[in-house]
Amino acid sequence: MTNAPDRRLFLEQYGRIRASEGRGSSNGAYYRELPFIEDAQWKIRAATFRYFDRHILPKQPSRVLDLGAGNGWLSNRMIERGHAAVAIDIFRDQRDGLDATRHYEQRFPVIEAEFDSLPFPSGQYDLAVFNASFHYSADYARTLQEARRCLRPDGRIVILDSPVYQLHAHGNAMRAERQQLFERQFGFRSEALNSIEFLDEPMLAALAKELCLTWTIHQPWYGLAWHMRPVMARLKSRRPPSRFWILEARFQ
Repeated sequence: MTNAPDRRLFLEQYGRIRASEGRGSSNGAYYRELPFIEDAQWKIRAATFRYFDRHILPKQPSRVLDLGAGNGWLSNRMIERGHAAVAIDIFRDQRDGLDATRHYEQRFPVIEAEFDSLPFPSGQYDLAVFNASFHYSADYARTLQEARRCLRPDGRIVILDSPVYQLHAHGNAMRAERQQLFERQFGFRSEALNSIEFLDEPMLAALAKELCLTWTIHQPWYGLAWHMRPVMARLKSRRPPSRFWILEARFQ
């Protein structure tokens, strides 16, 4: 469990970063339209959601944990589709956190909790979705085990919009670049929670072996420009970019 001072520092730093990025709105319609708004980052999120909705989300009503729910947009979409969703996050900001869920017409449970200490009985949920949030974990095995505890025997874990690299060195290079950028812009490196910040293929293999799980890798189409990013990186002698695979885990 995260120490309270570390958590407070992370939330303060995270709030500053998100506010500087212009996250959130004073207009309730903004939230109700998510993820389908005109914004470069949300364009990626929208493509991920469309794929998730068509190919992974159960058609029958299911109980869903929305882990790292942020402003609750995914939970709102789940409710629209007849599922019972619970939004979980540690960030309660009124524009970009759980308190922004007041803008939705449908109501759903909103719970402030950490990934590694979920306040739910075991074996109650069909699906646990990490919504652009899994990379904030400091211990992937522990985080997956806690989500698994909450699932029924045939339940699944789905990881959306977390960066995946082929090699660990590529992810480490990204993290170093990111921390340097934060230090220049904000005066801190945003390391309060010791988040891992990325996944790589050796990590996925090790987690599969340790936890007796099977990964299904889904690769949504994000457009030609996104598809060409690795080629452009090689031409410019830069590190390979991340891939936003959708990772679906089933346990043996």
